[in-house]
Amino acid sequence: MRDVRAALLSGGRGERMGRLTDTECKPMVPYAGGCRLVDFSVANVARSGVPQMVVMSQHLEHDLINHLLRRWDGCSGLHVHLGPYESVLGQAGRGDGLPDGMPLPPRPPERGTADALLTNAEWLFTGDCRDLLILHADHVYSFGYAPMLRAHRDAAADVTIGVQRIERRFVKLFGMVEVDQEHRVRRLVEKPPDPTSDLIFTAFCLFRADVLEKVLDVLSRRGDDGWQHDISRDVLPYMIAEGYNVRAFPVSGYWADIGTVERYLLGHRELIRSPAGLPLTDLPLTLPGARPRLVTPENVITSGPLPPRAHVRESVLYPGSVIEPGARVERSVVLPGARVGAGAELLDTVALSGEHLTEPRSGVGALT
Repeated sequence: MRDVRAALLSGGRGERMGRLTDTECKPMVPYAGGCRLVDFSVANVARSGVPQMVVMSQHLEHDLINHLLRRWDGCSGLHVHLGPYESVLGQAGRGDGLPDGMPLPPRPPERGTADALLTNAEWLFTGDCRDLLILHADHVYSFGYAPMLRAHRDAAADVTIGVQRIERRFVKLFGMVEVDQEHRVRRLVEKPPDPTSDLIFTAFCLFRADVLEKVLDVLSRRGDDGWQHDISRDVLPYMIAEGYNVRAFPVSGYWADIGTVERYLLGHRELIRSPAGLPLTDLPLTLPGARPRLVTPENVITSGPLPPRAHVRESVLYPGSVIEPGARVERSVVLPGARVGAGAELLDTVALSGEHLTEPRSGVGALT
């Protein structure tokens, strides 16, 4: 995959994640007891042999940049390219990341994912890049992109999108896809109120770089009346309507879009209840002290022993969290640096980093 370049969309505010993104950007939110949300897509890029990944960030990005540089730059030959920040990084050095307090040059405002591609065009559409792999920093899955690339090129596709079948009642939360018998995409509708298909867009895709550059140029000239600045709402529907060769690649195995507090908590529960879906042994372990394992019969994911004299069931305890004797934790997530005091109860909720909880907390409402 030497002539493929990855583009990591990591600039969203994560407003639907509530207090989880009060002090850090959404890609940096811890996940699965051992890593951060961003690590899944980056691990997939590294294991697939993609040589360069352009990071398109916007909000609270200093920590994200340092994490990617310290944990992933150079991994399996991957170069983490920071777009307009590369010159700043050259002065600071790569291995240690950016010095604390170093100001970053301002980026132009972006209203959607297509804007992010346009803003970073000079780093995306250069050199020997034949195909551009578009990824999000908040998707949880383990995947090698090489078979998708082979299918993409064998079909002489202009773009190939990942698709997966789910329960029809959940399709309205995603981009609905309709395909023909040859896996050619005939329709893509973002969040349809009345789905007609059980196939969804997994929001990662391979574009022919020259085609995408041309399409973005055409769409960006339309003005706001005909331009929503989005890949799923603008770019892909336009290409389908104009007769471009848009193909679907079936994605088997576990895939999740972690977009809300509810999805965050549900995703952790799925790790506990269906551990074979995303094995803990496959996680990219990037958090200090992370060695997550499932302890039964309590059904607790933890990197250490179960806390003594505490009631903990169906929960995820992160390294660096503290559960005091007498605490009760059920169907909850306790993040690094959180402390659940004696007598406190956590039910169906999240204990945030730095919190010392002494009162009951139930449900996700306290986090929104």
